[in-house]
Amino acid sequence: QVQLVESGGGLVQAGGSLRLSCAASGLTFSSYTMGWFRQAPGKEREFVAAVIIWTGGSTYYADSVKGRFTISTDNAKNTVYLQMNSLKPEDTAVYYCAASYRRSYGIYSRVAYNYWGQGTQVTVSS
Repeated sequence: QVQLVESGGGLVQAGGSLRLSCAASGLTFSSYTMGWFRQAPGKEREFVAAVIIWTGGSTYYADSVKGRFTISTDNAKNTVYLQMNSLKPEDTAVYYCAASYRRSYGIYSRVAYNYWGQGTQVTVSS
């Protein structure tokens, strides 16, 4: 069965960096769009970034993280990363990895994704 396992979360001071990893198994990684979403307490889960692997690797970002976060993949390891720099307290959330089979539209929406990881907590202190 498909499994997405996130790692790399933690506590960091404002201005610091973290790199999240999501290891995928049970799927043909090259046929998917991989995304990162986040959910802060009391808020809706929101789009952070996505990479459309199956069409060549185009990347997309939420305006709130553009220029600070970078999504990338290691296709040999079936892993997607989220490098987060210049972190702010408002980046505090549980971060989720998600997979969408051969999807290139609507990728900013949760409903586009077939599979989800369990989430990893990121806390940014001021």
